[in-house]
Amino acid sequence: MVKQTPLIDGLIDAFSRLPGIGRKTASRLAFHILRTSKEEAEDLAAKILDVKRRISVCSACFDLTDEDPCPICQDSERSVEEICVVEEPNDLLAIENSGAFKGKYHVLHGTLRPLEGVGPEHLKIKELLKRLEKGGVKEVVIATNPTREGGTTAVYLTQLIKPFGIKVTRIASGVPVGSEIEYTDSVTLSEAMEGRREV
Repeated sequence: MVKQTPLIDGLIDAFSRLPGIGRKTASRLAFHILRTSKEEAEDLAAKILDVKRRISVCSACFDLTDEDPCPICQDSERSVEEICVVEEPNDLLAIENSGAFKGKYHVLHGTLRPLEGVGPEHLKIKELLKRLEKGGVKEVVIATNPTREGGTTAVYLTQLIKPFGIKVTRIASGVPVGSEIEYTDSVTLSEAMEGRREV
């Protein structure tokens, strides 16, 4: 294997540590940086340092923000009666970009993964329950991913929330719009059938 200079190899190694970035993509990114102007590279580096210095978690919903509370928590036009629980900040962003939810959020920062030693104490579950204890919430929408871990977390949260007398819903999962049933996997089809509703 041909080795680059230690500086270029170091940059490739740094990029390859990013999630979803393999060695080949990391190499492309490194050479892209080398082709850009010094000003562009400095701007990228400054932006990375800026988010590391200025971004923290919202004390109310635990989303990533540069102000506390975050803009969504500050928005008086959003419903305080609905809380959408998500795994990670990027899940919140995806739901927010859909425009389908107008309530408040709560970010867990992960899912229950007992085999990996991740229990309720590692997530923002206790903080969610404190929010519910204050009253005013009528529905909690659990928007965890349709994975084994997401499902386990949803069931656990439902058991904790039900005693509050709060309605608990889970986002539907099923056949994506534009896809064909013939090519849909059996788990997705099963969930689509179980989540069917009257028309």
